[in-house]
Amino acid sequence: MASSSASASPAPGPAGEPLRRKRILSSKLYLDVPSSKVPVVYSPAYDISFLGLEKLHPFDSAKWGRICRYLTREGHLEKKRVVEPLEACKEDLLVVHPEAYLNSLKCSFRVALIVEVPPVSLVPNWIVQKKLLHPFRKQVGGSILSAKLALERGWSINVGGGFHHCSAEEGGGFCVYADISLCIQFAFVRLNISSVLIIDLDAHQGNGHEKDFANDGRVYTLDMYNAGIYPFDFTAKQYIDQKIELASGTKTDEYLEQLDKALEVCKSRFQPQLIVYNAGTDILDGDPLGRLKVSPEGVINRDEKVFRFAKDQNIPLLMLTSGEILLHFVVCSPSHKSDNAVFLCTNHFAVLSGGYMKSSARVIADSIINLSNKDLIELGSQLG
Repeated sequence: MASSSASASPAPGPAGEPLRRKRILSSKLYLDVPSSKVPVVYSPAYDISFLGLEKLHPFDSAKWGRICRYLTREGHLEKKRVVEPLEACKEDLLVVHPEAYLNSLKCSFRVALIVEVPPVSLVPNWIVQKKLLHPFRKQVGGSILSAKLALERGWSINVGGGFHHCSAEEGGGFCVYADISLCIQFAFVRLNISSVLIIDLDAHQGNGHEKDFANDGRVYTLDMYNAGIYPFDFTAKQYIDQKIELASGTKTDEYLEQLDKALEVCKSRFQPQLIVYNAGTDILDGDPLGRLKVSPEGVINRDEKVFRFAKDQNIPLLMLTSGEILLHFVVCSPSHKSDNAVFLCTNHFAVLSGGYMKSSARVIADSIINLSNKDLIELGSQLG
């Protein structure tokens, strides 16, 4: 918590802080981005195409690409001006994650547990690495680079990332790598900053980064979430500096009122040099696992409030579009005949949270367009 001593967290492991610092300083992820580019980070490699499994459920596994296509096709953003990041390599990931955790991802069964998709356990690990973990590592690289861009330009958007259920030691909820913790640790060393505010407005509690920065006074966490849904991490809750627990069914007006109050309190408590904003859209009305009732206009208004909060105080802001997903696979009863069992399992395979309804990409694109129209960001196009 921000009120605790400023010890570095998560723990860098047996090799200690010098090795962590060395890894950060030797990383290639902090690219020099020309001024002709806008601080919007995306790669086609973000999008997941996994042996057709992505077609068996309503998860929009190409959500990230859909957001950018909306922006480019409608003339708000030129494709050539988007920044493409590098993939985070093992040395980059070791800045936060123990080697034992990274090695565990070489087992497809372990990955299947984290992403909560049992069939992944049957897939050869080299395919899992290429089709699932590579896109995640690319998004991690995007989150890390976006912090640098935010400090240089005043704002940045990674059209991906936001894996807030993953901590240094443990993945979960489809979050394999702790990109929020990684981008902050990189920022401490490479950007010479010492205070970061995390504003986590995903419908689910951001238990991963909360555990990672439990005893780090440089990080202040504002987390507004539905207290009646996953992850029910009561240990992590005690590390939240400012928690706003919502009830299922919270509607737009109440949500925005709670946000206004929270931002006002936050302003008086903590003065950050960087804001990391996890902008989950699973708060949308109709998202079955988010269980909130916020309208698309409410999401757009929410993002505008956060960006205005940062701009009014002249604080650089990095926005992540929240890649957290919860996957639930219904195991068929053994009493069914095998053919029917396969059909039933396939029919009930679902990704239903993290803002991954088909409409969420449209809402995120509309929100980015609104930020541009309100002069809170500059996309540099004729329409933006």
